[in-house]
Amino acid sequence: MSHWLYNHQWHSAQQGIGDLLLEHELPQQPPKPEKDKVVAFNKVATMYIRYTLVFRKLEECYDQMVHPQKRRLIRHMLDGTIGRILEMKQELFSLELLEYSYFDDLLTDMKLTPADVELPIPRYFLSENAKVLKEREKLLGSILAQMEAQNDTKPEEEVTMTTEEAIQLIQVHERARQGQLRARFMKDIKLQAERDKQSELRGHPKLDKTMAATIIQKMWRGFSQRRAVEAMRAEELVFLGMALPVVKSQRHTAAYLARKTEVSLQCSLSVYSRDVRSGTSLLLDVSYVHMYICIQEKRHGTQEQYEKEYIEALDTVKQRLEETEGPDVKEQMQDQIRQWFIETRDATGKFPDYPDEEEGGSEAIFKKREELKADDNEEGKGKKGKGKKGKDKKEKGKKGKKGKKGKKGDEEEESGFVLAPSNFVPTLNDSSLNYASTWQDRDESVNLLQKHDVELIKDAKRVEIEAEIRKQVDELMREELKNLKLAIEKDKGKGKKGKKGKKGKKGKKGKKGKKGKKEKDLTPDRSIEDLYTELVREGIIVKCPKTRLSEYVGEYSFLATTLRRSGIEPMPSVYDVKRLVTEHCILPMGSQAVHEKAPHIPSLMITGPRGVGKKMLLQAVCTEVGANLFDLTPANIADRYPGKAGLNMLLHMVFKVGKAWAPSVVFIGDCEKTWMKKVPKTDKSDPKRVKKALPKILKTLKPEHRVQIIGVSSAPFDAEVKGLCVMYQRIVMVPRPDYASRYVMWRAMIEWVGGAGSISGALDLSSLAKISDGYSAGHIDKAVTSVLSERRVQQLRRKPLTASEFLAPLSKMDPIYAEIEDGFKNWFGKTPLGKKRSKAVQGGDADAGAKKAKKGKKGKK
Repeated sequence: MSHWLYNHQWHSAQQGIGDLLLEHELPQQPPKPEKDKVVAFNKVATMYIRYTLVFRKLEECYDQMVHPQKRRLIRHMLDGTIGRILEMKQELFSLELLEYSYFDDLLTDMKLTPADVELPIPRYFLSENAKVLKEREKLLGSILAQMEAQNDTKPEEEVTMTTEEAIQLIQVHERARQGQLRARFMKDIKLQAERDKQSELRGHPKLDKTMAATIIQKMWRGFSQRRAVEAMRAEELVFLGMALPVVKSQRHTAAYLARKTEVSLQCSLSVYSRDVRSGTSLLLDVSYVHMYICIQEKRHGTQEQYEKEYIEALDTVKQRLEETEGPDVKEQMQDQIRQWFIETRDATGKFPDYPDEEEGGSEAIFKKREELKADDNEEGKGKKGKGKKGKDKKEKGKKGKKGKKGKKGDEEEESGFVLAPSNFVPTLNDSSLNYASTWQDRDESVNLLQKHDVELIKDAKRVEIEAEIRKQVDELMREELKNLKLAIEKDKGKGKKGKKGKKGKKGKKGKKGKKGKKEKDLTPDRSIEDLYTELVREGIIVKCPKTRLSEYVGEYSFLATTLRRSGIEPMPSVYDVKRLVTEHCILPMGSQAVHEKAPHIPSLMITGPRGVGKKMLLQAVCTEVGANLFDLTPANIADRYPGKAGLNMLLHMVFKVGKAWAPSVVFIGDCEKTWMKKVPKTDKSDPKRVKKALPKILKTLKPEHRVQIIGVSSAPFDAEVKGLCVMYQRIVMVPRPDYASRYVMWRAMIEWVGGAGSISGALDLSSLAKISDGYSAGHIDKAVTSVLSERRVQQLRRKPLTASEFLAPLSKMDPIYAEIEDGFKNWFGKTPLGKKRSKAVQGGDADAGAKKAKKGKKGKK
């Protein structure tokens, strides 16, 4: 893919941002409140989808473009787009009071597929922090290796044995070995003798040419007929719409598989692969895949090279400008300031006081002069406009009085949904204006290699040089002003008084800092690396297995909106769960700029039946953003840091290291045990140990801290609903996989274990997906690994897989019954969010109870 293509893609994304800003974000007239929630939801969901399309283009451009100055602007726009998507998600949540949002009907209207609006994980999350992550991984590996070496060096019990016993034991084993070999030889000799006798009795086989030809023809006709029947059957299934046609190799399919499947391929081979999502067979030429991967790697190398050249150019261009333009700029500033001295002396009779650095120095002088000139030009206009202002004030007063009277009548008209103010729209607007002024109409016909633009560097560095020179000029001119005052004025007390006043101002600033109380540092003398090492040795920091979110496969639910229209609340699909985890965990934690302004979600709970992939999602979050994993599961910290002081020290160390080496994930397994009414006597892990401490620490987590607490629970209904929902602000409920997701899981897992060509026409995946109703992804994974052993994988060419082979391992597992899933639904209905949702569905005001409670509290006060 060429530079022109990515530039064109960038311009298309900027055009989409500009349309969104003009239509919805920065309209000429303020939008009217929308009373109909369905219309409001469709409007917000449409904006969400459009922002997602822009996000996909910008992410691709930022990863593949090599121009360093363009990449900086794209990164600024990319962070703003991610933040706006998260804000749109928050708006959808407030409208429907549901974590999962369904807009399959909107996708149909916009002629889009779920793959078009899938949220990609920005690759710069890991690439830009690759060095830090490698160093941290080395540190963790070295600590774990030292621990293993210490465990291996423990003294083992020595087995005492006399020399006679040892010789006797060796003789017994050697005689047994020789006896086994002799038995095998004798068996082979007997079998060979029997074969010789039978061959002598039968004689040598005689077969004429006609018989041999007949046998060959028989075998070939049977083989060709079977192949023809299979081809006719496949054509019939395609004609009936029960199967998809075979698609030959194309470049875009090679690129798609190169991203989705991380399989190392050689250039000289041709691999039979299948597209996991669509289910179509693809015969790919490996050279396309290899070429695409090589181009991507080459672009990444070019990015690093151009970045180094750009950083070097910043210093060299600045030095040249300081040498060539610096002296002229300095003389101009001094002349302007001297002129100001003379003008103020002629006007007031004395020299002025020079502004301090806090006030802006000479820059404040020129701003005042410009403001005075503007006021002088508008004096005449101001006099004419005074009468009009008075009239306007009277009219406003009348309108205000009318407004007070009609407040009760207008409340119903003004009530409705309005988009909340955004923290990222100004960022998007600034970036779009910068793009329009700099890059939209810029001629780059000369810059074919897409290297940095020197003129843009000069424009930016001139501002920096001017600011640096201004500080030097201010120091010189202050001394010059003092000398002038000493030469003309004899009274020196006035300057001292001014200094005293300035000291008083500084004292007032010091008082403001006393309001915020700093947290006590229990480990002031210890470094972060020392604390990290201790937590690793104690088993609190755990090495997270590398799991990509793409490995959590599933399909989109296309009937969610249809079910809701018929009054049935649909269960989320695996695709929805992946999207929610991406929005709540991965996208905010991957970027510091996004996390500081996006809706803050410091804690989250993933719940669902066993085997649905809750821990896999946790591992995917840590892998995609390169986060540290702290394990505060009650069973893991039971015997560590005893007592209240020990617990405070443990939590202090965990969150101190987590904040310093962000991003970090604090994992709490079986989190429902902390809020159980009665802990079983058999449980000796003391799960209620962190019950009081965790909510307090949760309040200290601010948007600038990229630390998230993630709890995992398989039985949330055993705990108190109130305490659990206060601790975990968001709940991600993972259901059983539906038919479409099970179909994709079977295909993907079989191909991962058995290879790309392990699925043939003999394997009925549709029947497997139907039979495995109620089984989770963990059950399917166990069944696949148990059937596809190393020996079975080697036999796949001669003996294709069949669906019946997976029935035996599935029958030995207990499925997830519908009653278990209904239990999760009923539990969610008892949560505060579930209660609000049920009131909203029934037509009541979900926030009516909260409003009454607030009014009651005000009345009591």
